[in-house]
Amino acid sequence: MRWTGLVASTLVAAAAAGVSGAPTATAAAPPPTAPPPVVARFATYNIHAGAGSDNVYDLDRTAATIRALDADVVGIEEADVHWGDRSRFEDTVVELGRRLGMRTGFAPIYSLDPLHAGDPRREYGVAVLSRYPIAALEDHDLTRLSTQDPDPVPAPAPGFLEATVQVRGARTHVYVTHLDYRGDPSVRTAQVADTRRIMAQDPAGEDQVLLGDLNADASAPELGPLWQELDDAWAVARTRVGEPGLTFPAVAPVKRIDFVTVRRGTPVLTAEVLSDPALLAASDHRPVVAAVELHVPRGSAPAADSP
Repeated sequence: MRWTGLVASTLVAAAAAGVSGAPTATAAAPPPTAPPPVVARFATYNIHAGAGSDNVYDLDRTAATIRALDADVVGIEEADVHWGDRSRFEDTVVELGRRLGMRTGFAPIYSLDPLHAGDPRREYGVAVLSRYPIAALEDHDLTRLSTQDPDPVPAPAPGFLEATVQVRGARTHVYVTHLDYRGDPSVRTAQVADTRRIMAQDPAGEDQVLLGDLNADASAPELGPLWQELDDAWAVARTRVGEPGLTFPAVAPVKRIDFVTVRRGTPVLTAEVLSDPALLAASDHRPVVAAVELHVPRGSAPAADSP
């Protein structure tokens, strides 16, 4: 009886005192919640090498049009870099970046020897302008039918730009493209297949945006495969816009061939085609801009804006 009483008393005392080392129940930590999405504005603009619908080269006018879009990331098509007289042998990409205070990336479709020894190479292609840091740039090949070769055959050639942009915590793969312009859709068909193969290499779940002049209507058969993985931002938002969204030619347009597209299911908040008469003369195309939601991975926090 003495031992029984002693053990009982000791257990009672230990429980009351909370003896160190005694197992205690702890509440499981709640799983981390996904940070809220961030909203970014993406645009595409064929700048016609800086020449307006009047064929007058005026990069200030081009910059003013891009500024009016209030876009965070802009895909540029028909960009000259020391190309020739039509753009005063200027680097239109660097000059637009300087005027707009944006980061730049460039992917040449053509890169030719200079006219005079010691001058920069003459290049023409696509570009990206970004308010946010560009973590990586890559120039992919697409099937092309060269305009510089007198007897061209379809062959892989550069000029499909991928920029990995860090938009306030959202890692986003931004692609800029310019598809073949010819009436025969066979080259565009091959380019669409190339595009899908390249974009499929990105990690699942990361945001993707494809910007560009596709030189075909969304309903064109050769573009059909794109819509298996991508959404046409205009088509998603058009019920709230109520306009046809035509982009070419800039004055009295009859075609919608310029696109902002996003990975299937990405929320599109708005989409619009610039229609301000004061700005339409800056190119032979109208720019398209869309606001979309980008997801921020768990463990990340939206970073402060980076000018």
